[in-house]
This record gives sequence, C-alpha cells and structure tokens, in this order.
Amino acid sequence: MYDAVALGELLIDFTPAGISSNECSLFEQNPGGAPANVLGVLAKLNMKTEFIGKVGRDQFGYFLKDVLENIQVGTRNLVFDDEANTTLAFVHLDDNGDRKFSFYRNPGADMMLREEDIDFNIIDNAKVFHFGSVSMTHEPARSTTLKAVEYAKAKKVLVSYDPNYRPLLWKNADEAKQYMEKGLAYADILKVSEEELQLLTDITDIEQAVRYLEIKYNIPLIVVTLGDKGSYFKKSDYEAYVPSYKVKAVDTTGAGDGFLGGLLYQILTSEKNIHDIQGIEFKKMIGFANAIGALMTTKRGAIPAIPALKEIEEFIDNNINE
Repeated sequence: MYDAVALGELLIDFTPAGISSNECSLFEQNPGGAPANVLGVLAKLNMKTEFIGKVGRDQFGYFLKDVLENIQVGTRNLVFDDEANTTLAFVHLDDNGDRKFSFYRNPGADMMLREEDIDFNIIDNAKVFHFGSVSMTHEPARSTTLKAVEYAKAKKVLVSYDPNYRPLLWKNADEAKQYMEKGLAYADILKVSEEELQLLTDITDIEQAVRYLEIKYNIPLIVVTLGDKGSYFKKSDYEAYVPSYKVKAVDTTGAGDGFLGGLLYQILTSEKNIHDIQGIEFKKMIGFANAIGALMTTKRGAIPAIPALKEIEEFIDNNINE
C-alpha cells in the first residue's frame, strides 16, 4: 500500500547560483516538478510514495531518477522516453526570492506520458492520488492525466489537486482555465494560489471565490496559499486564515509544494476520513504545512530544501506563529 502516488512533470530547475568571475549568471542544477516535490516532502516524512511520469533518456533524466530514489520516492512507474528530452526550467529570482520561469519543453518528455505507460495497480493501492495542471497542457499527457485521476476517483482514492498555473506553458489563459477546471471536478483536496483562484472564478474576494468552487464542484477541503501572509482554508462550515512564519526568503521555488506535502502528511497520519476531520483540526494541520512552506524558502531549489521532521518541529517550537 502506498501513502501517496503522484502523476505529472519531473524536470530540471536551473536555479540562480551567483555570478561567475566573468560576471555571467551561474545556474545550479536542481530537481523540480511540483508533483515530485510533494512526494519528496512526504518521503522525507517517512511516507511510502510512488511517482508516475516520464523523463528523457538523457543525463538529466537519469539524474532525476537517482534523486527520487535517494530520497526514497518510488520510481517503478518512471518511464524513459527515447524521442523527447527531459524538460528544463530556468528560474529567475527577484530580490525577495520570488521567481519567474523560462521553460525548454518543445516537447518535453513529461508531455509524452501515455495511458499505456501507467501501471494502474499503483493507483489502486494508494491512499492519496495527487496531480496538477502542468501535465494537462498538451497531449498525450493531458488525456493520460484525466484518465488516471478518473480511475483514482472510481477506486475511492483521496484526490489532491494543485492547478499550478504556469502561463508560459499554455496557449492562453482561456485554454488554461478550460483544462484546469476539469481537474476541479475530481478534487477532494484543492490547493490553490490567490492568482489561480481568481483565474478559475473571476471573483476577487477570496472567501466568495472559495465558496463558489466549493458549491460548484463539491470539494471537501479548499486551501488558498497567500505567500508570506499564510493560508486561508474552508472545510464545510469552518473557515479560517492561518498565519505563516516570518523567514528570510532565498528562493520560493517549491514552497507551495512543501506546504501541500505537509498538509497531506497531516491528513495521512490522522488516519481519519477527510470528511470526519473537524475544521479546528485542519487549522493545526495547516499551521504545520505553513512551517514547511516557510522553511523551504530559506534554501535554494525545491527537493534539496525539504526539511526533516525534527527540523520542522524545532522550527515550530522556536517560532511564534505571528
């Protein structure tokens, strides 16, 4: 049995790493891809995980396989593509550690995942199935993703969804919204940013927008990440803002994935059905998730920045959640 299975992109994040002696930008090769980052957090917290996706049969693809195996993320269903290369993303950071991306994905191997590449028994044996929208930007991965999540839903696996809007990967915002909405129909847990929430609902007020999605798609738990302001969530009749921790951000890449991994860890270790978890319990769970998100911004890269459980607990104990 797997605690969590995730399907989607696995790629290289080239992260800024200073200036060379010739005054040129240096980039550090880091593993990336939101679904893999979420599993990385869970694996570091001793959960049993499995990744479903595709990389190129190149040095980057083999590097990524090694990274996942080194952090105990299962790679039984990591497929190598002989025609498309591993996707590359260059991360550009501003003075606050906030990032923008340049993608080299035309096509990237992650876009080429096909239904026949998937071992559906892995999904069958999962407690949580997690996916995002990046694997729905192009065919054949788009249809494959929807088929996999439909299968997970039919098998009553808890479905976690992160719309993870990356404008450069879509033809336009309308196309992005069209396919991001398809994922909402399957979600038991929705993690969404303020920007994504507004795109999906055309509503600027956070609480009104969340109520709209909750009613339209019958989503049990919706969480909105608000950067250094923390998070807002709604579970049935309970809703609350949960403040974040103040840290000096170096690189925000993967912070949202760290947050979601922490939340899924809390839900899994509660051993309760999501419908039976009370709102007040979620408030504490999301405080834990906020701590992971904050900690991950203090280091470069996503997977390399994932903290261990002891580090998270000490951080929470030593910091007042203001």
